[in-house]
Amino acid sequence: MSFVVTLAAARGAGTVGGKAASLGELTRAGVAVPPGFAVTVDGFTAAMDALDPGGALRAEVSRLDAADLAGIAAAGARLRALVGGAEPPAEVAAAVIAAYAALGGGSGGSGGSADGADVAVRSSATVEDSAGASFAGLQDTYLGIRGAPAVLEHVARCWASLFNDESLTYRRRLGMDEAGVAMAVVVQTMVAPRAAGVLFTRSPVTGDRSVVAIEGTWGLGSGLVSGDVTPDSWVISKITGEITTRRVSPKIKTHRYVPNGFGFSPSHAAVSLPGDGVVIAETPAELRDAPCLTDDEIRALAATARRVEAHYGRPQDIEWAVLDGESAPDGRIVLLQSRPETVWAARETGPAGAPRARAADHVLALFGKQTRWT
Repeated sequence: MSFVVTLAAARGAGTVGGKAASLGELTRAGVAVPPGFAVTVDGFTAAMDALDPGGALRAEVSRLDAADLAGIAAAGARLRALVGGAEPPAEVAAAVIAAYAALGGGSGGSGGSADGADVAVRSSATVEDSAGASFAGLQDTYLGIRGAPAVLEHVARCWASLFNDESLTYRRRLGMDEAGVAMAVVVQTMVAPRAAGVLFTRSPVTGDRSVVAIEGTWGLGSGLVSGDVTPDSWVISKITGEITTRRVSPKIKTHRYVPNGFGFSPSHAAVSLPGDGVVIAETPAELRDAPCLTDDEIRALAATARRVEAHYGRPQDIEWAVLDGESAPDGRIVLLQSRPETVWAARETGPAGAPRARAADHVLALFGKQTRWT
């Protein structure tokens, strides 16, 4: 078994989960991605074999009805407590510790210390980031984690988040067998972005494929995802490169990663998030109503988006960050994730049958097929 692979070698959602597989694909395509590694599905399997031998607890979940929210919540709580509270198997832990040590003192913008690099520990389920279903936000991500013991603890937490109530309920609605679902984990060097956000290679409002839509804010993109910040937004024509729409919003709060755990000055009233170096603070007055991206950065993001869409051959939902100074030795834009766009793709799925003049004609046609009338 291989319990750990570098992101450059991460292939196949069935082995490293959807997020890690996409990051590996982006890395091999020459797109800038923060360095890191994936704890493979083999690591999760080894842990579950020890904690739930034979899969009895997961089989219990598979038998639950999607409408049985109380049953799903109870089963999920048992599994999360079991998985999240256990230490990873010794051979898995050894592989993770070695891979974490190989990240060194903080290349790519990390705040290194005697305890090791600061990293993001991110869930990467085998069923997420596919063209047929979106599990975005249903499993856990932890930012600013430092030290091998903390990394191991948060890998286990990511495994446990496979059994979050929302994720279990979604899988029950899709009729997925829990025996076929597993969790890998991405461990990536933290970056300290000046700005971050999401973009879509088609309009999320109209489905228009001739545009790129960008949303961004100061600091980490977690401010946008959490709803703490109303983002700036832009629409860019893929045909002309023109920025056709601009909206700059007041950005009252900022999520920032501060290497080595040093927060903002006291006047900014920083509040810590999980992980020593991540804080929420009031945005400095001079930045609140200022756009978080320059026009050149907007166009560069749009160009990167078009490149990624062409690589995958379908519209994408992308997380990005813009770095400054020493944290950006190989380019200012890095991508943190790319997944297939699912909302408009689902609407474009063809109808189950051709329209007929009368509703009853559908029933008669089906009845004729079942009885094989001649």
